[in-house]
Amino acid sequence: MASRKNLKQNIKYICGELFADCVALRMCEQAENDVLDSIMQDIITMNVEYVSRISHTEKGNVKGYYRKLKEEFSKKTSEISERILGA
Repeated sequence: MASRKNLKQNIKYICGELFADCVALRMCEQAENDVLDSIMQDIITMNVEYVSRISHTEKGNVKGYYRKLKEEFSKKTSEISERILGA
């Protein structure tokens, strides 16, 4: 299992890349600003939520906790990616 530090860095990196995609779309004026604002806010919220969840691990079932966290993060990332593509 990866260390918490590496997991946090990966989450921040992925959120940063999604955010950069939104900024690029905004600069190219390829999408509505209101839609991009909403997506960017969701990315920031997702980043804060998942990093804070790593800091407060459940006792007892640590592997299951991180497995669930990674699955939820992957699902949320996919949803946001689809919203960016649809913007």
